Amino acid sequence: MAEGIARFEPSAPPAEIAAAVQADGAAIVERIVGDELCDKVAAELAPTLASTPPGGDGFTGDRTRRPGALLATCPSSVDMIAHDLVLEVTDTVLWPDKTTFQLHLTQAIALDPGQEAQALHRDQWSFDFFEFPPEVEAEVSTIWALTDFTEANGATRVAPGSNHLRDSEVGTIGFGDTVPAEMPRASVVIYTGRTVHGGGANTSGETRIGINVDYVLGWLRQEENQYLSIPREVAAALPEKVQKLMGYQMGAYELGYVGDLRDPISVLREEGRAAADTSRRSFNTGD
Repeated sequence: MAEGIARFEPSAPPAEIAAAVQADGAAIVERIVGDELCDKVAAELAPTLASTPPGGDGFTGDRTRRPGALLATCPSSVDMIAHDLVLEVTDTVLWPDKTTFQLHLTQAIALDPGQEAQALHRDQWSFDFFEFPPEVEAEVSTIWALTDFTEANGATRVAPGSNHLRDSEVGTIGFGDTVPAEMPRASVVIYTGRTVHGGGANTSGETRIGINVDYVLGWLRQEENQYLSIPREVAAALPEKVQKLMGYQMGAYELGYVGDLRDPISVLREEGRAAADTSRRSFNTGD
């Protein structure tokens, strides 16, 4: 099963990348953003990472730190979270009969030296281990490299082709069936919610830092509650495309409406305009 992960340049057609993800469960786009963006994101993350304790169990990692709510704590991450190429690939890979898709979670993942390999799993198991029909691709996950990802520092391990297995067959997959998603800084690995994977063991002397952003169908519950994680005033100031990704839009017919069947994006935009008007009046009157 372990034959490697398809690799692409940022100029590759999104349809080709999506086809590789659908066929093998994962694909890597190398150097999809510039080092400058990585520098900004890393600088904004530094205080939060420094104050975040490691996980409390073997799965989250006793030497792994996972701060979330990136749209609030790390503004520059929006250029990764809402990257056009990634969103286009995600839109293609997810179940084609969907109305919308949304953010599932945003988090940084810092694997410190000595972290053991994570148990192999499927991200979509978060939905109470419900086994979606094979034709319903419910989730697409991404991990962005803020540092080089190497096998030694714990690069995410992926089992190519595992996206075609039933849950009852996943137990047959072992470490030898996985390959490390090694990639240079500023790259991203894209994989499906049913692709078997897990963080690698960090046997190096350096910390491996990545940004994990997942997307799901608009009618599924989000793993990270965007409405409570991101303050309303912060959400109101974000680009509309990002607000809709956060869930401020109808998930399907009438899902997520506000009050008298209003679209949540209109409510959020109205609040943002009202806050801006108040701020301008306060500035003009010297209050």
